[in-house]
Amino acid sequence: MAGLINIGLTGILGHQAALNTTGNNITNANTPGYSRQEVQFETQPAQRTGAGSVGTGVNVTDIRRLANEFLTQQVREDSTLFGEQKTLNSELSRLDNLLGGESTGLSNALNNFFASLQNAAEDPASLPQRQLVLSEAQQVVNRFEALNQEFVQQRESVKTQMQQGVKDANTLLKSIAELNTAISESPGLAQGREPNELLDKRDEKLRQLSELVSIRVTQAEGSQVNVSLSNGQSLVVGSEAAQLGTRADSEDPLSLEFTLTSGGRTLNVDSQINGGTLGGLRRFESEGLQPALQELGRVAIALSDTLNHQHEIGMDLEGDLGGLFFSDINSEAAQRGRVVANANNAAPQNAQLAVEIIDSSALPAGSWSLQFGGDGRNFELVDRATGKVVNQGRLPDPVQSEISMPGFNIRVEGGTFNAGDKFLIEPTRNAAANIDLKLSREEDLAFASPVRAEGAAGNTGDATINQGKMLNVRDPFTNSLLTNFRQEGQLDPPLDIRFREDAVSGELVYDVYDANAAPGDPPLIEGNATATPPVNVFESGVSNKLFTEDPRSPDYFGFQFEISGNPRPGDSFGINYNTNGVSDNRNAEFLAALGTKNTLNNGSQSFAEGYAGLVEDIGVKTRQSQLDKDAGKTLLEQSSNQRESVSGVNLDEEAGRLIQYQAAYNASAQVMSVAQDLFNTLLQSFR
Repeated sequence: MAGLINIGLTGILGHQAALNTTGNNITNANTPGYSRQEVQFETQPAQRTGAGSVGTGVNVTDIRRLANEFLTQQVREDSTLFGEQKTLNSELSRLDNLLGGESTGLSNALNNFFASLQNAAEDPASLPQRQLVLSEAQQVVNRFEALNQEFVQQRESVKTQMQQGVKDANTLLKSIAELNTAISESPGLAQGREPNELLDKRDEKLRQLSELVSIRVTQAEGSQVNVSLSNGQSLVVGSEAAQLGTRADSEDPLSLEFTLTSGGRTLNVDSQINGGTLGGLRRFESEGLQPALQELGRVAIALSDTLNHQHEIGMDLEGDLGGLFFSDINSEAAQRGRVVANANNAAPQNAQLAVEIIDSSALPAGSWSLQFGGDGRNFELVDRATGKVVNQGRLPDPVQSEISMPGFNIRVEGGTFNAGDKFLIEPTRNAAANIDLKLSREEDLAFASPVRAEGAAGNTGDATINQGKMLNVRDPFTNSLLTNFRQEGQLDPPLDIRFREDAVSGELVYDVYDANAAPGDPPLIEGNATATPPVNVFESGVSNKLFTEDPRSPDYFGFQFEISGNPRPGDSFGINYNTNGVSDNRNAEFLAALGTKNTLNNGSQSFAEGYAGLVEDIGVKTRQSQLDKDAGKTLLEQSSNQRESVSGVNLDEEAGRLIQYQAAYNASAQVMSVAQDLFNTLLQSFR
């Protein structure tokens, strides 16, 4: 009887464990990371008899955790991918809405500004029209500053998210290390009985960590795991956890770089942070935010440079040469602000460099790293976007020199350079923040041209002279005023173009005289048909350009006129300062025409097209990130469903098992009841 009772008892105890396990599955059906458990039954050793073996009951050998390491790892990898794309898309969408918004973007402000210039050109003496130009110009400045401020705020938001992400990652790393310890010290582990709940908790922590950054998980002794970054840099080894951190980027203090502290050593792991939220933030900063800010700065520089040049060669309402329209793109502060010394440069850190914009139409948007090697004189200029060396050489002794690039020069002004020193070169750095309107009065707008020409009253030919084209009022090599514009309100000297027959060849030539010269004084430029090459020979039937466009030539005056028709010997044309030219709109028309003129990308884009290209680039990146996010979400759902099919709790299935185990429990109890009845019957037979 005792055997039968024991058989029933093992059944009751075994199925009670099965009922408890099933109940635990049901109650944890919605617990994140929980893996379904099941009881493993095994027949107890049989009792040998002469008639054969008689069973002695059932034994619970293990409560197994249903988990597939491959599927768990797949969920981690897909969580990393989705976390990165979700963060990248979120930040890019914010940037896209900012740049493309009708009220937040730059397009409307640019269009309104150039439209106001066009209206002012129709009535250049109107003060209200001039005031409207100043108002719209200020709106352009305000838009640049507002966009720059939004960029700065988003950059600070990204930095805050990076710092919070690092804190969350450190909390998870510490928890994983503690769980490693708890698991390895778990009773029964040596007999193969694993602490299922602790394993689930650790897997969930690993999954949460994978949402922040890409990790590798490897099994270690004692059911522990080691965690590392994707390149192998250790994060958790057994019960020891490293600590992630952030600090100001040594190359660019406006950004953050990631660090890893372990064993008292702190390493820069910025390039190893990939995937997850942290990787997405890092990608957004390098692929979205920085290029957009650089491109916006390029538009600001080109707009300032082009408007400044055209305005400076005009004449204002009071008869003076035009001044700066927007802030000077090559002010000393602006030039020096485009160079950032690396925080790790060796002493004495006294190097002096500056970046000068030479040609805004050829200026690229980007950043470069100027690196020194050898004895400190050898240099390489590396494009940070591609990693390619775009310029290299050796500094002279003394070091004062220039490193030329398309659109800009890096000027080495002095100081000491050591091997390993680095400098960040950003020609468009802070340009959107530094643009400013330099005009405050309507009268200061230079809508007229400072020179005008007219034919002499006694001319006998039918030749006409146009109103010319201003080239410059400054020497492009020294930036000082040309000699003929140094007298305020005057052309010094005024010019007289006089036609005559060449004495040798009989061809029609012209001489350029100082209009104030005394009779008999020689010309400033004498025509000569027999010289090689011929000088100032008039060609009939075509429009003849007066003066050269080459600033290196001695007959460069900063302007150019054209004469057409048929002049006769003795005819003359005078060129003088445009005194009282208040109704002249020539320069206003040139200023307005800059709105559609191709002045960016080596003369292939207008300002509006350049900005539209920026909006389009961010829009394409946003759309691509949305597609990648959707794909990543689908992959994560698939891998999660696969894991759930193995480890997830199916309530219908568990309900069926509950009934099954309940019936088995009742049946085992009935076995014990039968054994008791038999025992009682046996006792009664001896009474």
